[in-house]
Amino acid sequence: MPTVRATPDRNGPLYSRLALSYCLPMSPFEVIMLICFGLAWPFSIYKSATTRQVGSKSLAFLIALLIGYVAGVLHKVFFNYDLVILLYAANGAMVSIDIALYLRNRAYHIRESVREGVR
Repeated sequence: MPTVRATPDRNGPLYSRLALSYCLPMSPFEVIMLICFGLAWPFSIYKSATTRQVGSKSLAFLIALLIGYVAGVLHKVFFNYDLVILLYAANGAMVSIDIALYLRNRAYHIRESVREGVR
């Protein structure tokens, strides 16, 4: 199987000539790992959206996960482009939603604490 070499393109950025037909094969273990993580995020998002609790979550941990998924996407773009990039992107999007819900819920709890302090 031919290897993919990134070449500069006169009309676009470096690495723009990657083609799906020359991609390296996907790792089934990477796919399974990302699918398993991806199955957990909707439950976390649902819990965050419905309970408005932030006690069991860590913003630093969520940001670390998001950085990891972004790094996975960048690795796929620059070094080993395959369709697993879609799983990294989907997981990153779900973590981003969970971060937004965390921030919303934290702001809600701060507003509630201020209201209780005023009374």
